[in-house]
Amino acid sequence: MKRVLHYLLYMTPGLAFGALVFLVLFRYRRRRLEARGLHSSALRECGVCLFWMYCGGMAAVTLFPGPGWLLDILRGADHVPLFDLGGLDRRVSLLPFSDLDSGFNLAGNIVMFLPFGFLTALLWRGWTWKRALFLGLAITAGIECWQIFVGRYFDIDDIILNALGVLSGYLLWALLRRAAPGFAERFYIIKENSHG
Repeated sequence: MKRVLHYLLYMTPGLAFGALVFLVLFRYRRRRLEARGLHSSALRECGVCLFWMYCGGMAAVTLFPGPGWLLDILRGADHVPLFDLGGLDRRVSLLPFSDLDSGFNLAGNIVMFLPFGFLTALLWRGWTWKRALFLGLAITAGIECWQIFVGRYFDIDDIILNALGVLSGYLLWALLRRAAPGFAERFYIIKENSHG
């Protein structure tokens, strides 16, 4: 539980940034929808805000060297691992499932990416399992490649498990849609004259 709380704390600046981006774009998005005769419910807007917050939080956790890196720079640290490729051969793992160190790591890499698959399917019509899988592979491959440049590790296991997490999130949405189709449809954008 302590590790989960650590990750949530580390996500906090990104969550706040995601909420700020949502608020900054809110009026612009509403005007665009209204100009096209479309309506987004308050429930959907909450979902979109959660999506932005989640993306910001995940960026904070995955795209930076680690907790405290910015404070280290501000304090004048001699070495911060930004764009340092030294020791690259020790930071790349290309052999699948050769380096799984714990069940927490295995489950965490899947669970951490569930919201990408779930929220994208919930908020945008026409989302398919193929799109979810492609999104999972593309996002996580990009993250893993970027992590090489910030002193972190490229691990093929992370790409596989994170993509599996995105696909699992999509499958959870598909189950929700089947169990409660009316609830899932409340998150879609609708024509202005069709809401009450």
